[in-house]
Amino acid sequence: MGTRPQELAELLASVHAQTVGSTRTVVVANGCELPDLPPWVETVQLAQNLGVTGGRNAALERLTDMDLVLDLDDDGLLVADDVFATIAELYAANDQLGIVGFRIADETGVTQRRHVPRLRAGDPMRGGLVTGFLGGAHVLSTRMLQEVGHWPDAFFFAHEETDMAWRAIDAGWQVLYEPRLLLQHPRTSPARHAFFYQVNARNRVYLARRHLPAALVPVYLGVWVALTLVRTRSLVGLRAWFGGFAEGWRTECGRRKPMRWRTVVRLARLGRPPVI
Repeated sequence: MGTRPQELAELLASVHAQTVGSTRTVVVANGCELPDLPPWVETVQLAQNLGVTGGRNAALERLTDMDLVLDLDDDGLLVADDVFATIAELYAANDQLGIVGFRIADETGVTQRRHVPRLRAGDPMRGGLVTGFLGGAHVLSTRMLQEVGHWPDAFFFAHEETDMAWRAIDAGWQVLYEPRLLLQHPRTSPARHAFFYQVNARNRVYLARRHLPAALVPVYLGVWVALTLVRTRSLVGLRAWFGGFAEGWRTECGRRKPMRWRTVVRLARLGRPPVI
């Protein structure tokens, strides 16, 4: 969004310093003006802010000739110089690998619990197959994208990674959390965005409408209503959340394609059944 020119410059420097180089590097201007960038960087200029999903889709449209696409937040930093080499090794060793998620840690080396993509999140260094991944740093196989589709534009931001992961797993692809791949990222709270509560609730409903078998829709949404009532201390936040919940039912969210029950079982075996 053009608000982090120094952080973006440092990120691009860390990309350029990799022992295995990127074939192409694209920066999306999501309804903003970009600072001067190195000549090896391609830019995509969007007339308005299309959100996380719209911005990523604009980049994917430019990168259809790539085998793998790495998404990075503009305020992140690749600390090691062998990140791309490790990614190449992971995909070369496993042709079922659709998505690889990074470990995210702040400048002190601490990984927030919410950044570990499993329910038992005590050890961020424990990698393995998971049911989700982090938006700040992840790799997508373009073969997988050709099968399951791109990001859901209607989401704008929040839970779009869960949407992508559920579609990938339902199609037989694997999602890997690899803690050796580190993105340094400032410690933040998702509630820093003014409309966090609204889109958080709306997109929960979108997920259920798009992907869950009918019997699981009330279970999934009931669990999240209960958790929200327990966790949220702000009346303003609660009003926004329930407003978003209602919006999720009355607005268009894209095609419904319920996951197969064997996918539900697979998600449960991986440690996170699609009800929480």
